[in-house]
Amino acid sequence: MKLNLKSFSLTCGILWSVGLFLSTWWVIAFDGASHEMTFIGRFYRGYTFSPIGSIIGFIWGLCDGLIGGFIFAWLYNKILSFSSQEA
Repeated sequence: MKLNLKSFSLTCGILWSVGLFLSTWWVIAFDGASHEMTFIGRFYRGYTFSPIGSIIGFIWGLCDGLIGGFIFAWLYNKILSFSSQEA
């Protein structure tokens, strides 16, 4: 069964961005806001453990999840069609 590229990439984008947003607020709730550079902040410019940083992380996560989900679904469909041609 092939994956729908748009649906799968949108799902990955939403899950990754909401997960990053909620984990940022989790850290803010227990450790407080911090404008220090984080590991994820090295990849996502502007991301910090702050309210504004959570929104920036949400946007970066959405874009990253869309691209990653699209590539995964596309490769999955290519491998699936290649293996079904051999059978």
